[in-house]
Amino acid sequence: MAKDHGKQIKNDDTYEELRDQGYSKEKSARIANAQANSDQHPSEKGGKGKKYEKRTKQALYDKAKEVGIEGRSKMSKDELIDALRNH
Repeated sequence: MAKDHGKQIKNDDTYEELRDQGYSKEKSARIANAQANSDQHPSEKGGKGKKYEKRTKQALYDKAKEVGIEGRSKMSKDELIDALRNH
């Protein structure tokens, strides 16, 4: 049974499998959470969300927290956008 990673990680089994394969914490969290939220692969969802530039800094911070981006509390809006796009 997988370790409980708290409410930030929605699918602990998938998260641990990805970490064992060498994925970063952030990428593992993003994939595990996306799979928990949808039967589709994250890249198949396409275009339903607001563009990052149109979101508030708080909304970007919340998304960064959801996917496990470290250091988010010290990031500017532009840095949060970059981190979300490139993790």
